[in-house]
Amino acid sequence: MDVIDLRSDTVTHPTPEMRHAMATAVVGDDVYGEDPTVNRLEAEAAEMFGMEAGLFVTSGTQGNLIALLTHAPRGSEVIVGDKAHIVLYEQAGMSALGGIMPRTLPVQEDGTLLLNDIEKAIRGDNEHFPRTKLVTIENTQGTVGGVPLSPEYTRQVADLTHKHNLKLHIDGARIFNAATAYNVSPAEIIAGADSMTFCLSKGLGAPVGSILVGTKEFIKEAHRARKVLGGGMRQAGILASAGLIAIQKMSQRLHEDHANAAYFSEKLKDVPGVKVMSQHTSFVFFWLEESAKLSPSEFSARMSEHNILLSPYPGYEHKFRAVLHYWITRERIDAVVEAMKTVLG
Repeated sequence: MDVIDLRSDTVTHPTPEMRHAMATAVVGDDVYGEDPTVNRLEAEAAEMFGMEAGLFVTSGTQGNLIALLTHAPRGSEVIVGDKAHIVLYEQAGMSALGGIMPRTLPVQEDGTLLLNDIEKAIRGDNEHFPRTKLVTIENTQGTVGGVPLSPEYTRQVADLTHKHNLKLHIDGARIFNAATAYNVSPAEIIAGADSMTFCLSKGLGAPVGSILVGTKEFIKEAHRARKVLGGGMRQAGILASAGLIAIQKMSQRLHEDHANAAYFSEKLKDVPGVKVMSQHTSFVFFWLEESAKLSPSEFSARMSEHNILLSPYPGYEHKFRAVLHYWITRERIDAVVEAMKTVLG
């Protein structure tokens, strides 16, 4: 690409192999369960994560909402992090459409919820209280820097929730990044969870879609929630064909993005007016210092003149997030760093 876009990995385009697969995909009516490519994608994704079944959905937000609607009846309560995507960026869907109340807990710097906080938040069976039905965690935890949660932590949360007869859902939009960071299989990184949603787009490069996985019984009910949300698609194999390449091949190269993020983070130390805040998986957060010669908006504008897109992180004027993905090579990182030195030097 002529433009070097570091704003997010959501900007990625399908690879040439994906485009060919989409053009030649065998399709059917998925609402009838007759699209063989969708069926294959759902089955392969479920097997990969050690689950019984999968459901192709339009987005991670829809997948999370379907999981919430399926696990938690109206009037119940869900325990969730206060910096979770479900809380911050999904327009209160659980409340607006599901009549579900979120009970938020502080997300720690390492992306976790404290086990003690979770246990204290679980309601007793009292007619004055909503019933706690579900705990959700996010892996990787994007808002604190793309931090991966360990398999051990996930198992601890799962054991705690199951001890109290609750369910555990994982918002795993970038779950393959977490598995890559810990060098474990997809099934290991979510072991113990009752359901999980992951994105086929972002770093995996597919143009559209996410997968929700869980038990056969859970996915059967999730089908109903998908339908009422308008997520029933017809010849969706055109999209699912790209998703197959995403999980089979693109998931295997994420270590390159992680290495490039570490490389970029190190290079940023030589840029005047910039302070590196964190680097985890494919995310680099940096701070444009007050002493910098340009304001954040001026910096973004000047970088765009070099065909480089960077923008302040929402809610933080001086905080920037750069997300590495398959477009961003070492050569492009070097070009970004040199441009930053030019505009800030």
